[in-house]
Parts: sequence; C-alpha cells; structure tokens
Amino acid sequence: MPRKLILPYLCLLYFINYLDRVNIGFAGPNGMSEELQLSATVFGFASGVFFIGYLLLEVPSNLALHKFGARRWIARIMVSWGIIATAMAFVPNGTVLIVLRFLLGVAEAGFFPGIILYLTYWYPQKERARIVALFMVAVPISTALGATFSGLLIQWTDWRTMFLIEGLPAIALAFVTWFWLPDRPAEAIEEEPRQEHWPLKKALTHPRILALSFVYFGIVYGLYTLGFFLPTIIKGLAPDAGIVERGLINAIPYVLGAVAMVLWARHGDRTGERKWHVAAPMLLGGVAIPFALYLDNPVAAMVAVSVCAIGVCAALPTFWALPTSFLGGAAAAGGIALINSLGNLSGFVAPYVTGTLRDLTGTQKTGLWVVGITMVVAAVVALVQRAGTEKV
Repeated sequence: MPRKLILPYLCLLYFINYLDRVNIGFAGPNGMSEELQLSATVFGFASGVFFIGYLLLEVPSNLALHKFGARRWIARIMVSWGIIATAMAFVPNGTVLIVLRFLLGVAEAGFFPGIILYLTYWYPQKERARIVALFMVAVPISTALGATFSGLLIQWTDWRTMFLIEGLPAIALAFVTWFWLPDRPAEAIEEEPRQEHWPLKKALTHPRILALSFVYFGIVYGLYTLGFFLPTIIKGLAPDAGIVERGLINAIPYVLGAVAMVLWARHGDRTGERKWHVAAPMLLGGVAIPFALYLDNPVAAMVAVSVCAIGVCAALPTFWALPTSFLGGAAAAGGIALINSLGNLSGFVAPYVTGTLRDLTGTQKTGLWVVGITMVVAAVVALVQRAGTEKV
C-alpha cells in the first residue's frame, strides 16, 4: 500500500470500528430497548460493559502488535470484532446483549492504541497532533454519518439489520489489511534529539501515566456520554421528528467537532504548546454539557451540546501528543495501551452512571453534571503535567 494511502485507509478502519462500538446508541431508542425490555440502567450497562473486556486485553494486545507486526495483528482484531458485531443482529434478550457487548470489547482490544503506536512509526513528533487529528476525525464523522446511515437502515428495515450490515465491513477489510498494510516504514523516522525512552515496567506503573489516564478518562467520558445518549436526548427534544431527521440533528455537533479537531490540532503543532490545547477545550466542554439540559429551547440546547462536542473533539488528538513525546518502543506499546484502556473505562462508567441516575431521578440532568465535573477536574490535572520533553 503506498504511504499516501495509509492514513486515509486507517481513517476508514477507525470509522467502521467506532460505528460498531456506538451503534447500540442508535438501536436503543429505535426499537431495541422496547423489544428487549431494557431499562435505562440495563441499557447503560450493556453499552458500557464493552470497556471491561477492552480493559482486560488492551495492554497484552498492543504488546502483541509490537511483537508480531501491525498488518497481522490489526487484521486479526478486525475479523474478531466483525464476527461479534454481526452477531448483535440476533440477540434475543438483555443478558445475551450484555455478553456480546463484553466480547466485542475483548475482540476490539488493541485496535485504537495499536493504530496510535503505528502512526508513531510513520510521523515525527512535530506533526503528531495533526496526524492523529486526521485519523481521529473518523470519530465525529462516523457519529455524524453513522447516525444518518443507521437511521436510514432502521427506517428501511429494523435495528437488527442495522447491526448485521454495519458489522460485515470489518470482516471484509481484514483481508485488505492482511495483504496490503505495511508493518512499518522501510526506514525509521528521524526524530529530534529526545531523552532516553522509558522501560516498559516504568511506563506501566509511573504516576505520570496514571495521571494522563485520568485526563483521557475525562475526555472520553464526555465523548461516550454524547455518543450513547445524544440520540435519546434528541428524541426527547424533538419527539415528532422521524428517525432520519433525528439522525441528521445528531450529526450537527459532530460535524462541528470534526472541523474543530483538525484546526485545533494544527494550531497545537504550529505553536508546540500541548497542555492548554488539551485543557482549554475540556473546560469548554465540561461547562457546556450539563448546561444544555437547562435550556427549554431545543435550538439553544443543541447549541450547548455542539459546544461540548467541539470541546471533546478538539482535546482528543492533541492529548496523544503528550505520552508519545516520551514513550518509545515496547514502553510506547504498553504505556499507550494502558492510558487508553484506563481512560476508556469511562465508556463503562458514563453510560452506566448516567443511566442509573436517570432511573433514580427521572432526569438526565444529574448524570450530565457528573460528566461536566469530571471533565473540568481532568482538565486541571492536564494543566499540572510536565511537558513531554522534560525528564521525570
């Protein structure tokens, strides 16, 4: 595969990966919760249990990618998650749904941190936030386009067919990955002089890695809260809108977030500043997300939600420039995977806590206040981190 096609191809893979991860959010309010008789708590648990399996195998999976090569290991991951994603079409009850979501997390473990590690092979640190942004723009695009596409599939067929159709591309593209994706560049990227890389044990135990994990936890808390519950929120704000219309409304915050993601990352690379480029959008998103539900006007509420999406998306790519500035080799494989797995625990906490608080209080407000506070605290932690080039 020519080098110029690698990044667009990885974006396509992440588009499919993220859609298969969050399409349960589209299925829930469009027939699945009713047919399977799921409470908000059970739906939240099923949405989030994915990340328990994800956590258990993330680090060993990424170390395996470092050992065996990206081509083979990413293809293996894709076949595994594709099979389970398509099996979601045949789920008979809430218990099986929970089991399959857990197994989907096990299957996907290592894909995202593996790609982040893979990108460090091809692009130097000074370009990394921009490159990661171009890769991660698949997140808001998959949510924007995926919401509309999933809505059309559900409207034309049902939520089961949506799972089936959206799970098959991962299996097909696994064969493309196996035969055409190169493991690494023929020659190593020439980096600027850097401090000695951390050993693997240090990368898996150092408080700095744990602090960065919490920062990422805060960013992803906001991301998954939007991903899993925004379709439900929109249904409440616009109860008379059809499935496709709600999908188009759902796309608005993510289109804006995609634009902000790329522009903000480019600015971070140009200035070389990292901490405020992570913390400032987190603060913006953390304030906006609980504020949205106190607005009675649906348009005003969507503006606030869009501001939150902009904040979350803008923080994501620049964040990964922080750990990759001082981790390399096996330490990068293990450290990146640990940060991603611990941070993605918010994918379990966010839907479960938000769903539970909704069942207890009858409103989304309490759960979204928790999201906002978590993002603000994580932003403060980001600001007190040392710069990547400083020795620890």
